[in-house]
Amino acid sequence: MNTDPIADYLTRIRNASSAGLKIVEIPGSNVKRAMTQILFDQGYIRDFKFEEDKKQGVIKIALKYNPSTKVPAITKLQRASRPGLRKYSSSKNIPRVLNGLGISIVSTSKGVITGNKAKRENVGGEVLAYVY
Repeated sequence: MNTDPIADYLTRIRNASSAGLKIVEIPGSNVKRAMTQILFDQGYIRDFKFEEDKKQGVIKIALKYNPSTKVPAITKLQRASRPGLRKYSSSKNIPRVLNGLGISIVSTSKGVITGNKAKRENVGGEVLAYVY
């Protein structure tokens, strides 16, 4: 049994990109789907597909690499809030990642969104992860 599914999601992507895999399969959930959509919209992954099954579904993610150097587009995925120590932030205090070059993923009352969008919409929430 997995006690932190978001950390498992991030670890599977991190391990697959460091191993040079093209596609990674992850058990699905609504939060993971929203995080995958954010990664796609921000250009960190090439493509994704949700496949429904009898249980929770599967998310298939096509990872993105630099074509000439084979370096992954995702340099680092870091879990910010965890089950033992939740990190909440107001809209004014949402952290900047890598001085604005990375993104933070925040779970708010308006859904799972990026840190920049949360600042624009003036909502705070739980900081889930940092990506750069």
